[in-house]
Amino acid sequence: MTDEGQGRPGDLPGRATPDGVSDGTVEALGALSEALETTERARGHLYTFHQLTGEADLALGDAVEKLRAAGHDDVADRIAADLVGRNVVSGRWTFQLVEDYDDGYWSAFREHERRARDELAGGVRHLFEARMKQDRRSAGRRGHEAGPVAPA
Repeated sequence: MTDEGQGRPGDLPGRATPDGVSDGTVEALGALSEALETTERARGHLYTFHQLTGEADLALGDAVEKLRAAGHDDVADRIAADLVGRNVVSGRWTFQLVEDYDDGYWSAFREHERRARDELAGGVRHLFEARMKQDRRSAGRRGHEAGPVAPA
C-alpha cells in the first residue's frame, strides 16, 4: 500500500472516514471501542479465573487423596465434603459465570458497539486508531508504512 489515496487529512490510506462523520463522532466511537476492548480484557480475566479455579479444585482433590494416604481420613472427608466441587457463588460453578457473562453483558456490549459503528460510521472499525497511526507514523520511512507491504 502506498502513502497516497487519503480521504480527509489525517485519514489512514484505505481507511477513509465516511462522508458526514464528524471528528467528534470519530472520537466518541474511539472511546466506545476502547471501552469494549477493556471489556474484552475483563472477559479474558474471567476465563483465567474460570481455569484457575478449576485447576485449584483438581489440585484440592489430589491433596485430599494424599491426606487419606497419610492416614488423615477425617480431615480428608471434611475437606472433600465441604470444598471439592463446591459452587464458587450461589448455585454456580465458574463455567456458568462465564456463560452468563458471555450471553449477557459481553454480547450486549459488542452488539451496541457494532450497531453504533454501523449507524454512525458505515461500520468502519478503529477510525480513531487509524487516525492516530497516520498522525504518529513517519510517512515514507521503512517500518512506518500505512499498511502491509508486499514482499519484494
